[in-house]
Amino acid sequence: MFPIRDDNPHFLTPYVTYAIVTLNVAAWVLAQGMGTEPSLSRSVCLLGLTPGELLNTLPAGTRFQVGPHTYCVLTGSSNFYTLLTSMFMHGGWMHIIGNMWFLWIFGNNVEDSMGHVRFALFYVLCGLAAAFAQIISNPDSGVPMVGASGAIGGVMGAYVVLYPRVHVHLLIILGFYMTTVAVPAVFMLGYWFVLQVIGGFGSIGASGGGTAFWAHIGGFLAGAALITLFKVPALVSRHPYHGARQKNSPTNSWRRTR
Repeated sequence: MFPIRDDNPHFLTPYVTYAIVTLNVAAWVLAQGMGTEPSLSRSVCLLGLTPGELLNTLPAGTRFQVGPHTYCVLTGSSNFYTLLTSMFMHGGWMHIIGNMWFLWIFGNNVEDSMGHVRFALFYVLCGLAAAFAQIISNPDSGVPMVGASGAIGGVMGAYVVLYPRVHVHLLIILGFYMTTVAVPAVFMLGYWFVLQVIGGFGSIGASGGGTAFWAHIGGFLAGAALITLFKVPALVSRHPYHGARQKNSPTNSWRRTR
């Protein structure tokens, strides 16, 4: 299932959402060489978040392979700036495209609920919460963590609290068969969250690279909790489809859509 749009209007121009997408794309092009080596591996080593290095649970000189001929070598210093820079690094084309698409679909309405400055702070806090969740899950890891998906998970957590019954249009691909359906946001985002929980428990004790499931979980829960503090009721009330009890929706049932 892949979201293609939602039935949720927005009223403010989402300048911060645009800026976050722009910064991620700029980092991908300028710092990561659009996924080419050695720029990609070097950026992951220098700007990715490595729990074992941040907490000094791994000795200096520890090596971890991140590319065909590239190794990250831990310096023994706690590079706290990677808590922020790792949110703008990615591991491949599908990684950045998927993350930016999800942010594009859900970010504008969450920004619309709190205003620009609040949304910028909210996004960073969700990203930090995601990073700490991943660190707690494996504090001795030497694997660099990169990606905006933890912070975007926070945006999705806020969205499902604000607009649980708004319909999200999904592209469904089953082999050679493709169709689109409209389902409530609480179903689509709840399904995504359950997959992260399953993946998170399945990754316990695993070594090597992979998906940072606990970052997704931590970001989602942080966003669902923080939205109560960050939302501006006057802005939220302008939305015709906010809240769990709203009955109006441009898509009234689960159905195929054009």
